[in-house]
Amino acid sequence: MTDATQRTVHVAITGRVQGVGFRYWTLDAAQSRGLDGWVRNRQDGVVEALFAGPADKVEDMLVACRRGPRFSAVAKVEVTASTAPARPGFEIRR
Repeated sequence: MTDATQRTVHVAITGRVQGVGFRYWTLDAAQSRGLDGWVRNRQDGVVEALFAGPADKVEDMLVACRRGPRFSAVAKVEVTASTAPARPGFEIRR
């Protein structure tokens, strides 16, 4: 796989995204797509994540994040390109 087929993005997800299992849903969704990175709740109510992997799988994850898990109400998903290295695997951070 070439670097052109890889993508790393940092996302900030706003709306009703805390207290609805968003981090655990993200962990499962990212792992099922074979992505590396992390997800965490911020104190300001935003869910923040880093997704790294094949560009098509990252794009699919972004589409999924716009829907979110049951009981969430996603208002906005801000996406910025990132060069931050992700350790292998996906984790929930504090």
